[in-house]
Amino acid sequence: MKIRHIEAIPLDMELSEVFKGGTYQVATRPTIVTRVHLENGIVGETYGGDEFHTQGQIVDVMRNHLGPLLAGEDVRDFQRLWEKMFHIDLDLGNRGLHQLDMHPRGILLQAISCLDNAMWDARGKLYGTPVYKLLGGVRDKVPVISIGGYYPKDGRDPLEAIAEEVDMVRAAGCMGIKMKVGRATLEEDFARVRAAREAGGKDFIITVDANQGWDPLDAVKFCVAMERAELGVRWMEEPCKWYDQTDGLMLLAMKTSIPINVGQGEISGRACRDLITKGGVSILNLDCTLCGGVTEWQRVADMARLMNVEMAHHEEPQVAVHLIAANPHALYVEIFANRKRDPLLWELPDGFPNIRNGYMDVPQEPGLGIRLRPEVIERYRIDK
Repeated sequence: MKIRHIEAIPLDMELSEVFKGGTYQVATRPTIVTRVHLENGIVGETYGGDEFHTQGQIVDVMRNHLGPLLAGEDVRDFQRLWEKMFHIDLDLGNRGLHQLDMHPRGILLQAISCLDNAMWDARGKLYGTPVYKLLGGVRDKVPVISIGGYYPKDGRDPLEAIAEEVDMVRAAGCMGIKMKVGRATLEEDFARVRAAREAGGKDFIITVDANQGWDPLDAVKFCVAMERAELGVRWMEEPCKWYDQTDGLMLLAMKTSIPINVGQGEISGRACRDLITKGGVSILNLDCTLCGGVTEWQRVADMARLMNVEMAHHEEPQVAVHLIAANPHALYVEIFANRKRDPLLWELPDGFPNIRNGYMDVPQEPGLGIRLRPEVIERYRIDK
């Protein structure tokens, strides 16, 4: 049951096209494969994260700092091991300035996330039980939506593009779409949301994600317009700019009945606490590959449930499916139905995901229940 050693393997693959959201664009799909080897021969394994700027630093922290810290420890002691990693005395260029120090702290939390998630896979294998059962076991299949609605290439009609994508998302077995807004004008983005509703019909789930693209007053205008048009939007995600994440969100929450969903970029449970108490949010879209892994995500989920806040998960369905399945107040698992956007999901896991009629089956094998293809790891690893 003791940890022998860990592996951290950085991967990266170039996408066949560039995808443009409200405030960013994506041209590659990086991730980190993590293995935790136990002395009894069990290997906890998973992948996660899509950081490319600091991927090398994250791997270095895992290999040279956190890995030695975990060696010889009992993998069952997840609370103690998490605290031990979180409170490591490690200088990543800290300057004692809050905003500047969020960057190195994000590196540490992503390293912790990789290892914590792999250790949960090891625990499940040790106990012969799927992770979602260890966490509570609410359901064995979860509703699935697709992230999409990226802005089309120049020259293509954006309304036709979103209508065609809605058809593609339905054909992929998803019950809805999370579409990007925030790059075009408010009027243009509103027309795109309306086109998605017309194409999807009244029962199709539509969520809207601005990726922190607006000031609060523009967010109010957009949400009020969607309500007046009765577009039936399930949530408004990351509406306000990065520097107005509490008062700006609270202002919006007071002006609209559309649930506000934020938190995908937060790296601590305490930050999520502040979003609830000071930002008036209704949903937390926390990412267990960023915030400290399954352990911290579940702590936040327990807090949120007592505060009448629902839980979502940003991408990473290979782990998120267990978290959504383990919590009664959790919503949808997210994928990219357009396989060009996340080719790793369809190449790296063996036999996952299994999606039909709007739901994803939760893997039933011990741990996370997903085997990774070693030949794919070798093809895209960048540390050879």
